[in-house]
Amino acid sequence: MKIITITLNPAFDVHCFTEHFNPFHENLARITERAAGGKGVNISRALTAAGVENTALVVLGDENAEDFRRCLSEYGMNVKEIVVKGRIRENLTLHTGDSPETRISFSGFDADDTLLQKVEAALGGMLDSETVVTFTGRVPEGITLGAVKKMLIGMRESGVKIVIDSKSFGIQDLIDCRPWLIKPNDEEIVDYCDAKVDSLEDAANAAERLRALGIENVMISLGEKGAVLVCESGRFASEAPAVKVLSTIGAGDSSIGGFLAAMKNGGSYSDMLKTAVSYGSAACMTAGTEPPLRKNIEELLNRVGISRI
Repeated sequence: MKIITITLNPAFDVHCFTEHFNPFHENLARITERAAGGKGVNISRALTAAGVENTALVVLGDENAEDFRRCLSEYGMNVKEIVVKGRIRENLTLHTGDSPETRISFSGFDADDTLLQKVEAALGGMLDSETVVTFTGRVPEGITLGAVKKMLIGMRESGVKIVIDSKSFGIQDLIDCRPWLIKPNDEEIVDYCDAKVDSLEDAANAAERLRALGIENVMISLGEKGAVLVCESGRFASEAPAVKVLSTIGAGDSSIGGFLAAMKNGGSYSDMLKTAVSYGSAACMTAGTEPPLRKNIEELLNRVGISRI
């Protein structure tokens, strides 16, 4: 089984800290982390850190591609790249000791639908019925959702298993694409189903409705409450283990990585959910966008319980 992640809209995640934030004045801050990110990159980084083979297809802007490329190399990732004119965007998060964090996102390189043709060309010969492709993150400005859907539907029709985790997709878009897996959170599932989700049982019922629309596997993450999975083998629930949370950034991406890691290792659907929760919880134990540590994943695997609901 091959795992391929697609990141059309990568970003440098820059985290800064200042003890006291004073709006409308100069604030002296120190950079605490500068990491290469993007939801697909986060999935691949989690898999790579856990020793699971995968390929990350990443679009790079030529103005700062070398810096991003160096980060990916340091992470040990297997990367296929597409280089376009422009600059990779930056997300700046200012953490303070006395107020909520402030986030500033800069725009990046321009894109259009021809970029998707380059994606398909770069993946030519890699896609078959033993391949899983993840499409995660928002569709970049300049690329039409219709063109993305056409690309993903074409992949699915060739036998590829498609994973979608993107706020750009509404419920009808998901129905059109019929992905193999989606991973909405508690807010997104309300948008998809127009129903309150206060418990694991509520989440399972909502996932059941989505699966009836042609989505093969629906995993809903509920943060500290845990997660549910509705699939051909039934309905499974897992409560999240108690951990010391340093950052929740990228935890959902890591959980997708865990799901695919278990599948690649021949696990059952209950194993996939258990491993997904372990990866996601372990990601919360690392600072910023750091991937989950393998030792934490392995320790949490012994603590995550799975039940049928």
